[in-house]
Amino acid sequence: MARLLVATSNPGKLAEIRRILQHLPIEISALQDLRPVPEPEETAPTFAGNARLKALYYDAAVQGGPVTDHPRCTVAEDSGLVIDALGGEPGVRSARFLRPDATYPERFSEIYRQLDDVQQRARDARFVCALAVVRAGTIVYETTATIEGRVADAPSGTGGFGYDPIFYHPPSECTLAEIDRNTKAHISHRGEAFRRFAGWLEVQAQASPANRS
Repeated sequence: MARLLVATSNPGKLAEIRRILQHLPIEISALQDLRPVPEPEETAPTFAGNARLKALYYDAAVQGGPVTDHPRCTVAEDSGLVIDALGGEPGVRSARFLRPDATYPERFSEIYRQLDDVQQRARDARFVCALAVVRAGTIVYETTATIEGRVADAPSGTGGFGYDPIFYHPPSECTLAEIDRNTKAHISHRGEAFRRFAGWLEVQAQASPANRS
């Protein structure tokens, strides 16, 4: 069975990823399953750059650990909210916006403060998810997916996590925090990125020597 390290410590993200990949014959490990590893500094200016940085870092960090039996891949993603009227903020700083230990309600308040004089129709935004996959120290797959919307009039909904309560998705006529988890996985940026990854894994499995006639 193929082994996959999902390089995240965010329980909400991990739950979404596990649901998307649950149909595949793979054994999934997460960072909390490993010995403690310091987090890398996310210094890249783009989501794709940070995804590569994290995937390469964690793939190297777990060499010699309990998930090194082959075949194994390490997948990392970097995602966040991009608001056009704020020059792309919070962007790659989404998890550190305002300050690293800020709560999301605090971040929401700051975003609304900065958008105070911006009319709703000009509050276009999108969620971005960049994904990178590393095997044996080499990046073997990358993709980036987005979902378009706008900043909601006010936070709404108790589902999801992160910035979901302030992201209004026009086709659904509600925020991502008001959408059930299965629907969210179908339409979200992370759902799309990991479905593409799942398709890539399926192609790799079909091409493996064990499946060749």
